[in-house]
Amino acid sequence: MNPPPRPAALRLAERLLPKLWSAGVLPPPDLDEGRLFAQARRVAKLDDFGPDDGWRDNLSVLLGALRDAPMNAIGRTIAHGSILKVLADRLRAEALFAAHPEVRARPLAPPLVICGQMRSGTTRLQRLLACDDRFAHLRLYETLSPVPPLRAGRDPRIRWAGFGVRFLNWANPGNATAHPTGPMEPDEETGLLEHSFWGAQIEAQRRIPAFARHCETADALPAYRRFADLLRLSGYFRRDDPKLLWLLKSPQYLQDLPALSEIFPSARFIFMTREADALVASGCSLIWNQMVVQSDAVDAVWIGREWLHKTALRQARAEAFRATLPDARAFALDFADMEQDWRGSIRRLYDWLDLPLGTDLMGRMDAYMARERRHIGHRYELADFGLTREAVTSALAASSPAYRPSSTAADAAAAVS
Repeated sequence: MNPPPRPAALRLAERLLPKLWSAGVLPPPDLDEGRLFAQARRVAKLDDFGPDDGWRDNLSVLLGALRDAPMNAIGRTIAHGSILKVLADRLRAEALFAAHPEVRARPLAPPLVICGQMRSGTTRLQRLLACDDRFAHLRLYETLSPVPPLRAGRDPRIRWAGFGVRFLNWANPGNATAHPTGPMEPDEETGLLEHSFWGAQIEAQRRIPAFARHCETADALPAYRRFADLLRLSGYFRRDDPKLLWLLKSPQYLQDLPALSEIFPSARFIFMTREADALVASGCSLIWNQMVVQSDAVDAVWIGREWLHKTALRQARAEAFRATLPDARAFALDFADMEQDWRGSIRRLYDWLDLPLGTDLMGRMDAYMARERRHIGHRYELADFGLTREAVTSALAASSPAYRPSSTAADAAAAVS
């Protein structure tokens, strides 16, 4: 089996966009740094981007990497639009922080952090725990656009998030199978890191290895300081109780755990695991489904190499960090256990959290699980990405002395989840 062909909708959009640029209906995407800053000021009608704590360097590295990336018309449009949106949102955020200085003084309760590789079951666990109103969480529209509107009225972020999801699912229906979501769904907080031009939300969409290496080696702490302020901003404008525990989830955290822990020194962590061959194959498939929207020259073998490297790096960093934690701050949960007995797994987790798990909450979780199988039919194989069981075992063993190869072969050749 090979990765599926590029959807016809993508080819149609790629032919249409240049015609719209030529006709003046849409402005052509411009990735010049100075002109992006000027355009953001015009859009937001504001001037203060806030202090430079390293985010401008992150942006410069990203723009340099994008110049070398094999992007199509859709890819250039999305790259331009996403950078412009972040710059305009930074202007709006600074205006809100200036108008409401109490936001940055708002306390943040120690969060519960779901840590796991892509495709290890973190989304399922997050959405199950989001059924519990003792946790605060962000919905997709809030992480895509974490800055509330400056003026009261209907929040336009919900409509724009819905449009974005519909466009991506139209452009490539494989996205809906690999990661079904919607504007009001609980979702990971990668948009808060994107405010500092940081992390896998950016690099998972396009081939930009120079930016990926930068985010693996540069100081993550400033990005997480901004992250915390954006959480405060969201909670303040939602009028959340500051005592609510934040429920956080992103595979990016595995890469940045020391920085995250410095910002949230009392955080507790749930470490999700999954059989490595299926984990890597499913992760590569998700990346392929995102990249194929923005490039007509997606190299599946390159994706295999890059995301096996990323998986090994994150595993090594997570294991080193977890070794420093007491049992009271770390809980392990495996994908297979959740597949076989999710209720029992949740009960063990709530025992560790020392929280009661009542019948009403379990009923809400049952309702979520009844519709959770929307992603069934997402098929993937290691061979699609030029990988073998031996390659996965070798890479993960080299990164971690504690790694043990899978004892099962079924998920290595093909998997459905």
